[in-house]
Amino acid sequence: MFLDKLNWRYATKKMDPSKAVPEDKVAQIVEAVRMAPTSSGVQPFELFVIRNTEVRAAIRGVARDQAQITEGSHLLVFAAWDNYTAERIDAVVTLNEAARGPSELLTGYYEGLKAMLLPRPAEVNAAHAAHQAYIALGFALAAAAELGVDSTPMEGFDADQVDEILGLKAKGLRSKVILPLGYRQEDADWLLPMAKVRKSAETLVTEIN
Repeated sequence: MFLDKLNWRYATKKMDPSKAVPEDKVAQIVEAVRMAPTSSGVQPFELFVIRNTEVRAAIRGVARDQAQITEGSHLLVFAAWDNYTAERIDAVVTLNEAARGPSELLTGYYEGLKAMLLPRPAEVNAAHAAHQAYIALGFALAAAAELGVDSTPMEGFDADQVDEILGLKAKGLRSKVILPLGYRQEDADWLLPMAKVRKSAETLVTEIN
C-alpha cells in the first residue's frame, strides 16, 4: 500500500555508490514532478537531473559535504523562477491554447493573473514560485518511495554557489531544494534502525465538521 511505502521511506543518510537507480525509475520520478499541480498551472520552476559525477562533486562541496549527493546515482535540483514576467505567462497561454484551443476565457484568466503578479516585488514572486517547486518536490518524494528508491531532500547548501555551478542566474532561475536519489547502505546508515517519529494524528489534525 502507498502508506506502507511512505512509512518505508526516510531521509537516507548513507547511500550505496555501487547501486545506481535504473533510468526507467528516474524517468517515472521526473514525470511525477512534471505532473505535479502548481498555481494556475504555470509550473514556475525547472528540474535539473544531474548524473555527471564532477558536477555532483562540485555541488557537494558547497552543500556541507553531504555524501548522498555523490553516493547516490542521480541528483535532482529544483530551480524556481526568479520572477513572473509577461513573457513567461504568455508562454503558458500558448501551451494551453495548443492543447485546448484559443479561448477568451483562457486569455482573460491569464491576463488577470498577469495583472495580479507582475506589479508585485520580484522577491514576493520568487517566493511564490519556490512554493510551487516544493509541491513538485513532494510528488518526487512520494514517487521515489512508491518505486522503492531512496531519497533525501536537502536545503543545506549554498544556493548562490549552486546557481553559479549550474549557470542558473542567466536563465532567471534560483536553486531552492535538491534531492539525491539512490539506494540505502543498510549496514552503514545510522538513521535506518531508528523508529520513524511523527506527531500523532490527534496532535496534528483538527477536524472541523
